[in-house]
Amino acid sequence: MSAQGAPLSAVFPALARTVGRAGAHAARVTLLRDAARAGTLTDTELSELYDFGDSDEKLAVLTALGKPELLDRPGLLPLTEDALRTNDPRLVAAAMGGYAARHLPPAAWRHGVLKCLFMAVPLDAVSGWADRADAELVRMTRAFAAEREAAGRPIPDDAIRLMERNAS
Repeated sequence: MSAQGAPLSAVFPALARTVGRAGAHAARVTLLRDAARAGTLTDTELSELYDFGDSDEKLAVLTALGKPELLDRPGLLPLTEDALRTNDPRLVAAAMGGYAARHLPPAAWRHGVLKCLFMAVPLDAVSGWADRADAELVRMTRAFAAEREAAGRPIPDDAIRLMERNAS
C-alpha cells in the first residue's frame, strides 16, 4: 500500500499521469524508497512492478535496486538479469549499477560490462568497474576489441580505458 492507501501496483504506473513523464522517474524511486523504509515492499510486489511495467517503470525499479539504502535484497537478481537481456541502453546501464556490483556473480557481471561496451553504454554507468575488473574481463575486452578491429569497426574508448587501466 502507498502512503495514500492505494495499492502500490496502482499508484506506481499512474505517476506519469499525475506528476508528468519528466518527474515520474524520481517520484517512482521515492515511492519505492518510502515503501521499503516502511517495510511494506515485498520482493514479490517489486518483481511484479518490474515484470508488468513499461520500460520507464522497469528503469525506476532498477534505479531503486542500485541504491543500497533503498533496497539490497539478493533475491531480486532475476530483475537485473532480465534487464541485461534487453536492448534498451537505459535498462542495461541501470542494471549494472550498485545492485549488480554487490550481487551479480563474476561471470554474469563481466558479460554485463561487455554488453555495456558493445551498446556504447558509458563504462562509468557500471558501478565499481575499476575495483571489480579482473584479468578475465581484460581478456574478454581484448577479444571484443580484436573482433571490432577485424571487422573494420572502431574500438570504443571505454574498452581501451578498461584495457589500459587493467593492463597486466
